[in-house]
Parts: sequence; structure tokens; C-alpha cells
Amino acid sequence: MSATRLLLLGPPGAGKGTQAERIVAEAGIPQISTGDMLRAASAAGTEVGKQAQGYMSRGELVPDEVVIGVARERLAQDDAKRGFILDGFPRTAAQAEALDRLLADAGVALERCIAISVDEEELVQRLLKRAEIEGRADDNEETIRNRMRVYREQTEPLIAHYRKSGVLVEVDGRGDIDTVAARIAEARD
Repeated sequence: MSATRLLLLGPPGAGKGTQAERIVAEAGIPQISTGDMLRAASAAGTEVGKQAQGYMSRGELVPDEVVIGVARERLAQDDAKRGFILDGFPRTAAQAEALDRLLADAGVALERCIAISVDEEELVQRLLKRAEIEGRADDNEETIRNRMRVYREQTEPLIAHYRKSGVLVEVDGRGDIDTVAARIAEARD
């Protein structure tokens, strides 16, 4: 049986969102991304959502405790009871530890952390191409490389955390979308 409580980890441009969409269609479980969670909580007017909105409206990063509160609310919703794909959460060691506690409190555990790896130069080229296609003027080489640096510093250490937990599977993210999807499907089994 394929794992249904998943975390997709990988640097910007690794294909997490694209692959998550495929798993959603195949497994019928929700993709839960940080941005979507924050926007939904804000729109719903929950207490945590109001806190998040305050930070977002000022253009500030939403602190861990607020992100964790929003994640707690989102993971408690009915559609996440059968499983979920986390994309963009957790991003830091503190968020990973909070997620572990959150899931333990709910009596479930993360079944797989799928870490998608791609060479940084290939990622930069992918993101520059995507920026050109989608007209993202703010996605230039300097901002892309900064996002890579932030990923290496803050999120990449989570690979060791999930390896230690025994749920990590590393997947080569090079190749076409179908090839990577096949590798991820194998990693879920």
C-alpha cells in the first residue's frame, strides 16, 4: 500500500508542486502548502489566520508559531484524515519538531519524506526558464540563488532529521516529469 502521509522536500524548482498535483489526482489526498494554508486560515478568519494576515499584510515572514498553528488547524480538517502531502511545511528544524508532536498528538505519523534532489545549476536554469514563460520579473538569477541559499541553510538540514526518523527516501529529480513521478511512486511503496 502506498504511503498517504507524505512530505515532499526539495529546493525551489525541484518539482515538488508538479509531483504533488499528480499524487493528489492519483491518491485523492490534499496537497497542503504553507502559502495555501496561510491564505485559507486568513480568509476563514480564524484567530491564527488573523495573526498570519497581520504579518503577510506587512510583507513580513510569518513566525514559526503562527505557521505551526495554521498547520495544526489544517491537518485537523476532515479531508486530511485519510492522508496529505505537505509541500513547503516544515521549512525549519523547529517546524519539523512541531510537526512530529502535532502528528503524534493526532495518533498518526509521517509515512514518507521524499527528498527530491537536483543539481543547483540545473535548478537555476529551470527557474529562469519558468520565470520567462510565466512572466515572473522578480525571479531573476540573484533572487533564485538567494532562495537556494536559504533552502540550504534552513530546510536542507531536515533531510538528516527525517533520515534519523527512518522515513526519508531520496529521489533523483532529474529527467522528465513522468520519469520523476515513477521514482516517487516507487518511493511511496
